[in-house]
Amino acid sequence: MSYRILLLGRNGQVGWELERSLQPLGEVVGLGRKQGDLSEPGFLTEVVRNLRPHLVINAAAYTAVDRAEEEEGLARVINGEAVGLLAHAAHECGALLVHYSTDYVFDGSKVSPYVEDDQTAPLNAYGRTKLAGEEAIRASGCAHLIFRTSWVYSHRGHNFLMTMRKLMVERDELRIVSDQIGAPTSARVIADTTTAVLTRINQQTPATLSAGQLGTFHLTCQGSTTWFGFAEAIRKSCPELHARQIQLLPIPGSAYPTPARRPANSRLDCNRLQQTFGLHLPNWQEALRLTIS
Repeated sequence: MSYRILLLGRNGQVGWELERSLQPLGEVVGLGRKQGDLSEPGFLTEVVRNLRPHLVINAAAYTAVDRAEEEEGLARVINGEAVGLLAHAAHECGALLVHYSTDYVFDGSKVSPYVEDDQTAPLNAYGRTKLAGEEAIRASGCAHLIFRTSWVYSHRGHNFLMTMRKLMVERDELRIVSDQIGAPTSARVIADTTTAVLTRINQQTPATLSAGQLGTFHLTCQGSTTWFGFAEAIRKSCPELHARQIQLLPIPGSAYPTPARRPANSRLDCNRLQQTFGLHLPNWQEALRLTIS
């Protein structure tokens, strides 16, 4: 079947890639902040009722992790209350809801990668509000896919890759945190994997679609590194930085205090996603090369 798709957050890192990757699946109606601000989410129910989409994809979020410590109320409206309204509207019209969450729902104390059923325990306001969104979706009863991801970047917007490319041109020395570990994940991989999952679901009939193909899944690139390792890979991968003699210095997170605490371990186990849908997620270095090229 050809889907009618409502995409929220079309101008964000993941939303911009989704608008490209979703085109083969049907008609995509993309909304950015100008068309609907999730800090005032009352419009969502009417939008969904009028469009009656088959798919609702929410790539919009409050993502300013440190600022959320002072604006937790606003972050909770966008990441929690608006998501709950969207989920209820999707349930009302029988749409499948796709939503993106974060490794920050965990506290990072586990030694091995987190699986979907591990106990959540956010360390910061951003993580608490994203967890509130997850819980609101589950409570709504709507058919849903929640994709938890981590360390998202792209060739546009505000992210670690763009910040490093700028600072490595401007400065001769950078201090980078080296005791937090995770999987840098490109927005392109998130979007293309989402589309691959939806394509496989679209090939199923309601009778053959199993409950195991819905719910919460972890979606990151494979492998792991530290922020310092990610910065080194960016320096080696970007042509404009090859002639720069910049010095990268590894430091502990305690030497770079931020308003929001970060988990030391952000690794997510993605085996459930890969096995359920027969997918292969790329290594983070490969995804970085594709993003820069």
